[in-house]
Amino acid sequence: METLLSPSTLFTPLRGTRSRPALAAAVSPSRSAAVSCAALKKPQQQAAALAASSHGGSGASAGGSRSWASLLHHGLAAAALSLAISLAPAPAPAAASEFDVLNDGPPVDSYVVDDAGVLSRVTKSDVKRIARDLEERKNIRLNFITVRKLTSKADAFEYADQVLEKWYPTIEEGSNKGIVVLVTSQKEGAVTGGPAFIKAVGDEILDATVSENLPVLATDEKYNEAIFSTARRLAAAIEGLPDTGGPSFKENKRESNFKTKEETEEKRGQFTLVVGGLLVIAFVVPMAQYYAYISKK
Repeated sequence: METLLSPSTLFTPLRGTRSRPALAAAVSPSRSAAVSCAALKKPQQQAAALAASSHGGSGASAGGSRSWASLLHHGLAAAALSLAISLAPAPAPAAASEFDVLNDGPPVDSYVVDDAGVLSRVTKSDVKRIARDLEERKNIRLNFITVRKLTSKADAFEYADQVLEKWYPTIEEGSNKGIVVLVTSQKEGAVTGGPAFIKAVGDEILDATVSENLPVLATDEKYNEAIFSTARRLAAAIEGLPDTGGPSFKENKRESNFKTKEETEEKRGQFTLVVGGLLVIAFVVPMAQYYAYISKK
């Protein structure tokens, strides 16, 4: 019995057989042709390049000076750029602001936040020594802050209260804490603190410190002395020692070009006398001359 097989069944692979190589072989003629063409092109390109190099030797030698000049120009430009980058000053670090002081919290060990950058290392070390000794023996902590200017608060007192509330949110935390603020642009300062700190220092020393040590020395731009003398004065008051005092405010009186009332009255009397004498002379002399002329006739 003959079995009629359709053409499709003759070319259909059996199930279970691996047909991918056959398919790859069926598709491979075009791919192999492309590969062979690419393989044939490479020797042709190499030959063309050799021919071009052999025929263009004279052109390359003619343009050699131009290529070397271009390379030298680019090399000099790169060297100048690298030298400029190496000699350029490093960018200055971004200055902190009053808000950074609030968010950073109290200094852990230094007792000083010099945001204005006006305190020397010696001053910071001396203030740290005074504040640390005071905290160890009297359990009262002093924090010193310098800022260039204030934008969120009207004066140093409001900012000092804000710092105290931000750093020590509860009364228990801020009772024995003191805050000293110095604003360099406004030439003013403030001292605030919790109940235990205010009681230990006393209102008299607080007022004297705020009105003498901070503003007077800040006016003369003696910021280091202002902070150090304030630390000494507050520490002496807390320890019950005699007041160290503060600088006296010197008023710079400028000489005025205006005369005082006494000088004006004196000058006015002299002017009246001179004018009166001139009037007398102006009338008497012509009359005397006229009388002498009449008498001669």
